[in-house]
Amino acid sequence: MKHWARGATIVWVVWRNGLDQLLLDGLQKPGLRWLARALTLGRRLHKPRGQRLREALEQLGPIFVKFGQVLSTRRDLLPPDIADELALLQDRVPPFAADVAVATIERAFRRPIAEVFEHFERVPVASASIAQVHFATLRDRTGQQREVAVKVLRPGMLPVIEKDLSLMRMMASWVERLSADGRRLKPREVVAEFDNYLHDELDLVREAANAAQLRRNMAGLDLVLIPEIFWDYCHPEVMVMQRMDGVPISQVERLRAAGVDIPKLARDGVTIFFTQVFRDGFFHADMHPGNIQVSLDPVSFGRYISLDFGIVGTLTEFDKEYLAQNFTAFFRRDYKRVAELHIESGWVPPETRVNELEAAIRTVCEPYFDRPLKEISLGMVLMRLFQTSRRFNVEIQPQLVLLQKTLLNIEGLGRQLDPDLDLWSTAKPFLEKWMLEQMGPQRLWRELRAQAPHYAQMLPELPLLLHQYLRQRRTEPAPLMRELLEAQKRTNRLLQSLIYGGLGFVLGLLVMQWLVRLRLF
Repeated sequence: MKHWARGATIVWVVWRNGLDQLLLDGLQKPGLRWLARALTLGRRLHKPRGQRLREALEQLGPIFVKFGQVLSTRRDLLPPDIADELALLQDRVPPFAADVAVATIERAFRRPIAEVFEHFERVPVASASIAQVHFATLRDRTGQQREVAVKVLRPGMLPVIEKDLSLMRMMASWVERLSADGRRLKPREVVAEFDNYLHDELDLVREAANAAQLRRNMAGLDLVLIPEIFWDYCHPEVMVMQRMDGVPISQVERLRAAGVDIPKLARDGVTIFFTQVFRDGFFHADMHPGNIQVSLDPVSFGRYISLDFGIVGTLTEFDKEYLAQNFTAFFRRDYKRVAELHIESGWVPPETRVNELEAAIRTVCEPYFDRPLKEISLGMVLMRLFQTSRRFNVEIQPQLVLLQKTLLNIEGLGRQLDPDLDLWSTAKPFLEKWMLEQMGPQRLWRELRAQAPHYAQMLPELPLLLHQYLRQRRTEPAPLMRELLEAQKRTNRLLQSLIYGGLGFVLGLLVMQWLVRLRLF
């Protein structure tokens, strides 16, 4: 019943904001256009269509807001007026009351806010679907005054998310039952992955841990700044971090006027993404423009500033190596190797013919090489690959859903910064270097260094362990040796029985033959 109630709410919001009219107006049949005009009767649809779509997504809750955030990065797929409105979802979601934020902070730290911060700005600087951010000032453990950003969880989020996820699970089950192609897409597993990521976002301590891990990983790259976390002021509903000052990456003209090298900024974004994915297997998976700024400080001029770490993606060593080999083969246009990797990994049935899959992949990918980003739509590539995957029964891997989403975010950012960016040539040298490090002597040396503490602990114990083993061997056979000796004894007894039984049988035959001969004589 709760699913039907939520479904009715979605239908009402869609109808109230005239989103059905947006769909029907795009159809060519006169009858449907007449129906669209009839449906507008009694509704006040004077607001622009993009604004109505944005407001509808805001009314439907955080899951729909996040969907709009992803869409906002794909300006090649959307009309400009709709893309501009959806971009407001990235950091301009209506805030909740400052009194609610203060009450949440005081409940989390069990003391008045004046005892927590020396100064707290009640007007939020940013408001998103899950939380909002206030600037403040505090004194750290050393007594130094620090400018900080305080992230406060939006109240009442868990029940709303649970309702939407429950509805998504029900719809995923329907898709699996009603469609063989739907079962191949594993919709329930994809929803389960989305479930995990959304619940992770509701725990700000987990987000703080994600930020700390990314900060350590990126420390030596000198391309991105990640805020320091103040652990004494972290709680599941409140997170305090270093205040970062930068210009939103969407303000390209302002960055260009300040002297930022925009093409280099685009290339650096690709490097950051591939470093996090393939070197670390731990990547920022919510890289829409609202979460990325650029520093204009002379010390860190032109570096990225990464914010909002509620959603991160992780890859296993197998995933990293498999994807790196695929990307490398793809950049070399070795489509046969791409096909072989799909079969080796089990993503396609083992009886698939390599040459047919190779030809299909070549048909999809070859037209997009040697083109700048402005002439490439990864959305179109993914759509054609999806059509190919249906033909060859490719299984969708749920653990890669976040990676696919982030890759689309990266394409959207690159398209805004430098439409002439060659995504393939920028990424190819990085991947080839990474593959050399993974397969060459450097990896062996890293493995030895990683295992060195374990070996160092074992070496002093080896003489004693060897002495105990030899002494035990002299006095009493080891358990395995005892089992082997018992098995040998049983085998010997069986062989003896067979030999004695066989000899007795032969002797018996000889005696019988001798007796017969006596009677004859």
